[in-house]
Amino acid sequence: MIRDFLYSRIDNSPLVVFRICFGLLLSLETFGAIATGWVRRNLVEPEFTFSFIGFEWLQPLPHPWMYVYFVVMGLLGLAVMAGYRYRFSMAAFTIMWTAVYLMQKTAYNNHYYLLVLICALMCFMPAHRNLSLDVRRNPTWRSDTMPAWVKWLVIGQLGIVYTYAALAKLYTDWLDFSFIGLLMQSRAGYPVIGPLLQESWAHQAIGGFGIVFDLLVVPALLWRPTRNFALAASVFFHLFNSIVLQIGIFPYLSLAFILFFYPGQTIRKRFLRGREAVVKNAPVLPGYHRWATAAMALYLGVQLTLPLRHHFIPGDVLWTEEGHRLSWRMMLRSRQGAIRFRVVDKSTKWSREINLKEHLTPSQIHKVMAYPDFIWQFAQYLKQHYREQRREVAVYARGQVRINTRPFHPFVDPETDLASIPWDPFRPSPWILPAPWEE
Repeated sequence: MIRDFLYSRIDNSPLVVFRICFGLLLSLETFGAIATGWVRRNLVEPEFTFSFIGFEWLQPLPHPWMYVYFVVMGLLGLAVMAGYRYRFSMAAFTIMWTAVYLMQKTAYNNHYYLLVLICALMCFMPAHRNLSLDVRRNPTWRSDTMPAWVKWLVIGQLGIVYTYAALAKLYTDWLDFSFIGLLMQSRAGYPVIGPLLQESWAHQAIGGFGIVFDLLVVPALLWRPTRNFALAASVFFHLFNSIVLQIGIFPYLSLAFILFFYPGQTIRKRFLRGREAVVKNAPVLPGYHRWATAAMALYLGVQLTLPLRHHFIPGDVLWTEEGHRLSWRMMLRSRQGAIRFRVVDKSTKWSREINLKEHLTPSQIHKVMAYPDFIWQFAQYLKQHYREQRREVAVYARGQVRINTRPFHPFVDPETDLASIPWDPFRPSPWILPAPWEE
């Protein structure tokens, strides 16, 4: 039965070792955000941040408190690693990281979203029951087992991520390798490998391996005969991404997830030498198991359906971006744009063209030029900006966008007052002009 499958007791070594790796990576991510200037560029310098629509109330703290905020997160990551007051530390980090994720999207990354999800899941997992300061404080908490749902919930989440990532690559610009060639152009200056990355055979190898790896890595890790081959492929794939694409902790987090695919006894033998192996025990059903099972089913159901929502919104998501986020559409396209905003006083008909540099950072300008939700949010910002000067204005934009190597094409209806229309996440924005391939 499903409840026996989920609640049987298995060796908790993969979870314990993962917690140590995970806490270290959380700390490196947050301290690294300070050291690399990420916090300064995205949360300190901007006049305002582009939050997720509906979360405008989440705003960065004034300087220097945003740095303090990230230092606290880094320390919480170390507390998770050490298993010190684990439940509090994990929950506090999850809340703080989620707030950062929602308060700015100029530096949006699918990996940040995955980190939100994994942090939230880890809050409910008994990752502190071994090799932790919590156990040292209270030895009665020590356990060598965990419920099997911990393992399968993580694997289920990874299966969803990788499968949707593979399916999203099945479109023209990936399959003809033109996008990969575009992606590799900026890596031409890399020592040794830079020139190789410009070769067509390299683009074909990267494109083909990317689809096959995403589609098969989880099944291959689950099947014992192919597990070690999948591990080797994972090490190559993620180290390549780390070196060439430079995407932070994600490649190493992905490698840490592989712990859950190996038997607990194997992980215990490799990482926890000197401790006895734990055999599988009979199921132990907690009193809340029905609620827990329902919650897991609901969570995975949402994760399965959320990436499909763009199919129910008219227009190609590659052009409109509607339904793109939270859908594991990773490293799929390059967007460039050119746009001009004009405000018109509704009473006096006074008008002015906006200099984007007066309001936005360079990275924000790049987003506003090419991404529809940024365009709409900037129009709302201009509306409020001039309202504070006692002017009621209409905001018009004339912009063009190019996707990958395609030519520029008009993107915004120049006759629409963007300041006067609401944003509806479930319906297409009427001011986004059709894609050139749909006309």
